[in-house]
Amino acid sequence: MRTFASYASSAVLGMCLLSPLVTPAAAPEHPKNWTPPSTKIYAQKLADEIMATHPELISVTFHGVPPGQTDVYTMFAGSYPDRIGNADDPDDIDISKKGITILDPRWHRTNDTVKKFVMMLPLRAASGENVGEIVIAYKNPEGSGKTEKDFFLASTRLRDDLMKKIPSYAALFRST
Repeated sequence: MRTFASYASSAVLGMCLLSPLVTPAAAPEHPKNWTPPSTKIYAQKLADEIMATHPELISVTFHGVPPGQTDVYTMFAGSYPDRIGNADDPDDIDISKKGITILDPRWHRTNDTVKKFVMMLPLRAASGENVGEIVIAYKNPEGSGKTEKDFFLASTRLRDDLMKKIPSYAALFRST
């Protein structure tokens, strides 16, 4: 004797087999809110240089509001070109607006395939003015012995050396 559940299961299975297969489009993890120019900008050149000279890094990204935009906080350069133009998360916006620093040891992150420590800092121009955000992800293998202080000091040193190369925020968007 068949139960209601078995009839319902058969009906659902039948509908699935008879109806056309429709695969919903996967939503982008982060929606794009900006399209970079077709030529490489100075910020991307800096990101490439940082990655080439710092083997301890997994990634580096630059965030802020592109020239001519208002409140369009986005990633505008970085080591993952496919992510350029992704809309910023609220914590990225806070760093750009308020000039705060976030130390993110990535505790209990099960979706991270590599052990890392992420530093999110205000990006500064040579004048010392906060002009956006820089996110630096460090490799942090088991047993490295590195502390939050180690990552904080390394990232602020990297950022402060970088600011000497940034004459202005607008310069970051100039073609190279």
